[in-house]
Amino acid sequence: MTKNDGKKLWGGRFQKQTDEAMDDFNSSIRFDKRLFEYDIKGSIAHAGMLSKQGIISEKDAETIIKGLEEILGSNPEFDIHAEDIHMNVEKLLIERIGEVGKKLHTARSRNDQVALDMRMYCKDEINNLRNLLLNLLKVLLKLIKKHKETLLSGYTHLQKAQPITLAHHLTAYFEMFKRDISRLEDTYKRTNVMPLGSCALAGTTYNLDRKYVAKELGFDDITLNSLDAVSDRDFCIELLSSCSLIMMHLSRFSEEIVLWASQEFSYIELDDAYSTGSSIMPQKKNPDAAELVRGKTGRVYGNLIALLTVMKGLPLAYNKDMQEDKEAVFDALDTTKACISIFTKMLDTTKFKIENMLKGAQYGYTNATDAADYLVKKGVPFRDTHKIAGEIVYYCIEHNKAIEELTLDQFRKFSDLFEEDIYNAIDLKTCVDARKVLGSPSKEAMEKVIELQEKYLAKISEEAG
Repeated sequence: MTKNDGKKLWGGRFQKQTDEAMDDFNSSIRFDKRLFEYDIKGSIAHAGMLSKQGIISEKDAETIIKGLEEILGSNPEFDIHAEDIHMNVEKLLIERIGEVGKKLHTARSRNDQVALDMRMYCKDEINNLRNLLLNLLKVLLKLIKKHKETLLSGYTHLQKAQPITLAHHLTAYFEMFKRDISRLEDTYKRTNVMPLGSCALAGTTYNLDRKYVAKELGFDDITLNSLDAVSDRDFCIELLSSCSLIMMHLSRFSEEIVLWASQEFSYIELDDAYSTGSSIMPQKKNPDAAELVRGKTGRVYGNLIALLTVMKGLPLAYNKDMQEDKEAVFDALDTTKACISIFTKMLDTTKFKIENMLKGAQYGYTNATDAADYLVKKGVPFRDTHKIAGEIVYYCIEHNKAIEELTLDQFRKFSDLFEEDIYNAIDLKTCVDARKVLGSPSKEAMEKVIELQEKYLAKISEEAG
């Protein structure tokens, strides 16, 4: 017997123990223990298939499966010397049921085993993300329905541009998060392919039934190339890319929350439960939840870049570098889920200051384009009306007035084509409701969009079960 017998499950080829520091450096059990449930479920399906195919006896399979189920229901301690979750589970199984436990690893490798575990884990996490986004969309839709007539400045270049409604503004984010769900669903399709049976890189001489295992584990299909199956982490990168886009959308929204909560804007009041104070300035109410979401976006981006960098130079097939996928994936998913959850609660409790939004739109001259369009309808070329409207805005700035506060005589200083009906034409509500094209901010257009959103939410809610 060599020194390593009973120490490492792969120790037969080695005559010297690994250095303690190397054990720690090489081990992944500190983080891949998260795959415990998936590793056991995959092993149960594998053992069942080995028995079905006559590779191991039915009795041995029953013993193995019973042992695995007992381990799954326990709270085991993991051993750093067993390196990873796969070898820890196998070690626990052998300790529990004896020599027969050594048969479990027949016709598989840790290479296809970890690929399986990661796919199973990512599938569940995609569904978790989808459900969190669904909850966020429900909160958004509730606010959209409530604020169909709440007037607000639309911005370009962070300058007040044209009047819209709060519902219209929130619907822009609704569309972003819909796209995020669509991307997750698309990622799920490519994740839902079963790699077990690829073994280390070249398959196996055993007569496996891979489709049986796929069906047992809820996969739609099996991989068709063993080299690719064990070395593919595209699905992880796609998922992190989807997380990065979710975080980008949350970050953009958070930036507006931060601005709107400021005294300069004063469009919203954040709930005390999602704000913090200052240790020195008693008047402060800081939008920390939104700021943290904005800040954590870079962390998720970093995980995506890290995994892309890990994978960019790897030859076929498996390489140890790929152990670095897990912490990046785990951290990105944990961060994204936490951010969606806290943002949803923050948004749901936010109070919108409707009068301040209206005042901001009025004194932002957001109806200047409509004043120009009024003269266009009188036959004046738009380029000329644009100049006239600009002169009106300058006059209003100089005299601290909103456009609608000008008298008719003051309007006629700029053009004698202005009549009494100019006041209706530049009324902010009129400006909004005149924009009836689907996708525009009018109440009529928004009601059609809301109907479509309700159908969408009903459909994905049903699909989510």
